Amino acid sequence: MDQETTPPRATRWTFLTSHARVLAQIARDPGIRVRDIASRCLLTERAVQRIIADLETAGYLSHARDGRANRYCVQHGTKLRHPADAGPTVDELLAVLTAQTQRPDDVLAPHDP
Repeated sequence: MDQETTPPRATRWTFLTSHARVLAQIARDPGIRVRDIASRCLLTERAVQRIIADLETAGYLSHARDGRANRYCVQHGTKLRHPADAGPTVDELLAVLTAQTQRPDDVLAPHDP
């Protein structure tokens, strides 16, 4: 491949895994549909289903049927899996990933009295 067809190195990786992205979407909205997770995470529905199964098998997530929909529950207090990540819990990671952030212009814009 030549340089023109090779994507820049910086675009080949991301800080978060797809598992972290899916779990963060579920933490934000426990009633979210697989279709919506897939759309927001830029994944296929099938990939999201596999990730949810992985998260359930590992004990990070459970679900219950609510009519025709699923309602998910993040299992609180679970530890991160990799030995290098020992210490923080999934709850602490999700707190950062699901925090509502303000844009700089929101902070600097004057507020109406």
